Amino acid sequence: MSRADDLFVTMCQDILCNGTTTEGQRVRPHWSDGSLAYTIKRFGVVNRYDLREEFPALTLRRTALKSCMDEILWIYQRKSNNVGDLASHIWDAWADDNGSIGKAYGYQVAKVSKYSDGEFDQMDRVLKDLREQPFSRRIITNLYNFDDLSEMALYPCAYSCTYNVTDDRRKDGRLTLNMVLNQRSQDVLTANNWNVSQYAILLMMVAQSVGMVAGELVHMIADAHIYDRHVDIIRELIARERHKAPQVSLNPEVTDFYAFTTDDLIVEGYEHGPQVKNIPVAI
Repeated sequence: MSRADDLFVTMCQDILCNGTTTEGQRVRPHWSDGSLAYTIKRFGVVNRYDLREEFPALTLRRTALKSCMDEILWIYQRKSNNVGDLASHIWDAWADDNGSIGKAYGYQVAKVSKYSDGEFDQMDRVLKDLREQPFSRRIITNLYNFDDLSEMALYPCAYSCTYNVTDDRRKDGRLTLNMVLNQRSQDVLTANNWNVSQYAILLMMVAQSVGMVAGELVHMIADAHIYDRHVDIIRELIARERHKAPQVSLNPEVTDFYAFTTDDLIVEGYEHGPQVKNIPVAI
């Protein structure tokens, strides 16, 4: 059965059984009817996924993997902060009349910084360092720029990636590329497997671009929470039948990070439960 399912169910059970509530506290999120959106939360949740063993897609319900990839391309490849460059409409609620979400996400990736060996944006620097000095411990992207927070429609939730290479080469001689994903806050029902899947795909694309194998994705969540109106949905979801993880790979002919498209994502054997519909979203 899917390892991602096991981790998700265990995490949700822990939040429901051992979490603390924000009810009665001063909170920012609210529901569409104007009432405050309270949560049950756990601090400091860490989950590990080994992409060499299986792709971490939930089978309890379907995760739209190509849409996950499209959003990650929007941020790290297209380096955009405009929802018009994104196929889905998940960011529409935070966009202004021109479609901009302000100086957030892709805007930060595209920012150029000076180094002793030239000027690079965040993603170009990652790719350069992985090719030229893969055992550096400084290969990081960070979207949480304090100077620009006031001009962001929403502070970044998943805000930093630390890339780390290990020399546990197999028969083909390739190094292993791992990632630590740091997330300040996560709506577990709507976003957990979405974030896990999209950053797993990012890790796979970067690894393939630099001639490595995608290894571990370590997901660190400071505030993992279930909203009050999601509790019953979560209880039903984690009681469902689990299936074997799908086979997910990339078109092996693409070795340029900036050449990947969603057509290059290959998903096979994805068995899953029914989709959860009409999930209320706190804003």
